[in-house]
Amino acid sequence: MSSELTPSVRRGYALGSVATGTFGTVPGLLLLPYLTDSLGVAAAVAGIIVVVPKLWDVVLDPVAGRMSDRSTHPAGRRRPFMLRGGLLLALFFALMFAGPVSPVAGAAWVVVTFMLCAAAYGFFQVPYVAMPAEMTDGYTERTRLLTWRVVVLALAILLSGATAPMVVNAFGGEPSPEGYRLMGVYVAVIIAAGVVGAWWGTRDAPRSDDVVPAGGSLREQVRLVAAEPDFRALLLTFVVQALGIGAMLAGVAYVANQLFDSASAATFLFAAFVGPALLVTPLWERAFVRRGKKAGYVAASLCMAVGALALLASREALGVVVYPAAALVGIGYAGAQVFPMAMLPDAAARDAERTGENRIGVYTGVWTAGETLGLALGPGLFAVILAVGGYVSSGPGADAVQPGSALTAIAVGFSVVPAVLIAASLLILRHYRLDEELAP
Repeated sequence: MSSELTPSVRRGYALGSVATGTFGTVPGLLLLPYLTDSLGVAAAVAGIIVVVPKLWDVVLDPVAGRMSDRSTHPAGRRRPFMLRGGLLLALFFALMFAGPVSPVAGAAWVVVTFMLCAAAYGFFQVPYVAMPAEMTDGYTERTRLLTWRVVVLALAILLSGATAPMVVNAFGGEPSPEGYRLMGVYVAVIIAAGVVGAWWGTRDAPRSDDVVPAGGSLREQVRLVAAEPDFRALLLTFVVQALGIGAMLAGVAYVANQLFDSASAATFLFAAFVGPALLVTPLWERAFVRRGKKAGYVAASLCMAVGALALLASREALGVVVYPAAALVGIGYAGAQVFPMAMLPDAAARDAERTGENRIGVYTGVWTAGETLGLALGPGLFAVILAVGGYVSSGPGADAVQPGSALTAIAVGFSVVPAVLIAASLLILRHYRLDEELAP
C-alpha cells in the first residue's frame, strides 16, 4: 500500500464530507425549532424526539462497520455501502420534513423518518470513515488526507447551515411548513451530490487487502476495540466535544430568532463560524506537523472553548462580540476535526498491524456511534435547558412571548455549557499516548 495518495484521490475522498457536514449540521440546526415552533411540540418532548432515533444509530453503527469489514465486493469493502447508504439518507431526509403539521402525528412522522435517516447515515459514514486506514499507511499522509476532508466539511457546513434557514424562510420571510418541506428536498440534493462524488472520486483509491476480517462475534470485537486505551481516550474526548457542538448548533436558530430578533442572524453566525475555518484548516496541519496531532488537537480545543464562552454576549445581542467569538470557535473547530479524524485511522491501523486482523470497520463503527450519540444528545441537552428556563413553544403563525429566564437559558445553552464540555474533554485526552510512538 502506497503511503502517498494522488491529489485526485484526496479530493475525491473529501467530497464525502459534503454529505457528512450537511447531515451533521442541518438536523442539529433546524429540527428542534421545527418541532417546537412549527409543529407546536413541547420543548422537553422535542428534546426526546431528536435524541431517541439517534440511539438506534448508536446500536447499528458497529454492525455497519462489521459488515463492511467482511465485504468481498469487487469495488472494495467500503464504497458500495457508501453509495447505497448515502442515497437512502438523501431520500429519508427529504421525507422527514414532509409529514403532517400537528404536534402528535407530525412528531411521530419525524421519529420514524429520522430513525431511517440515522440508519442510512450509519451505512454511509462508517465505511467512509474507515477508508483512510486502508488507503495509506503514512502518518503524515493521513493528516493531509483528512485536512482536505475538513476543508470540504467546512464548505458543506457553510453551504447547508447558511442556506437551509434561508430556504425555510422562503415563503413570506418566516419559518413555515412549506419552507421546511422545500428545505428538505434542497438538502437531500446536496447530500446525494456529495455521496455520488465520493463514490466516484475514490474509484482508483489504493486498498489494503493484506489483513483478514477479524473472527469472533461482533460483541467480542466491540469489546476488544473499546479496551484499547488510546482509542478509548480519543473517542471519549471526541464524544464530549460533539455533545458541546450539538448543543451549540441547536441554539443557533433560537439565538437568531429570540435574542437577535432576526432570522437572518443565523446565516451571519454560520458565515462567521465557517469562513475563518476555511482559511485556517491547512494552517493547522502545517503548524503541528512536527509537534504532533495530539498537541494540535489540544490547541484547537482551547480555541473552541474560549470562543464558546465569549458567545455568552448573545444574551444582550452584542454582535460586535458574538460574531468574532463565533469565528474563534470556527478556527478551533477546524483543527478539532482535522486532528482526531487523522488520529482515528492511526489507532485502527496499528491494531490491524499488530493482530493481522481487520477490525477497522468496527473501530469506525464505534467511533461513528459515539459521535452520533454526542451530536444527538447535544440538542437534547439544549432542549432540557430550554425547558428549565420556561421556554414557550408555539405552532405555525404564532409568536409566543418568552420570559427572561428562557432568553437566559438560550444564551447559556449556546455558550457556557459547550465551553465547559469542551474544556472538560481535554482531561480525557491526556490519556492518549499513541501519538508519542508514531510522530516523526
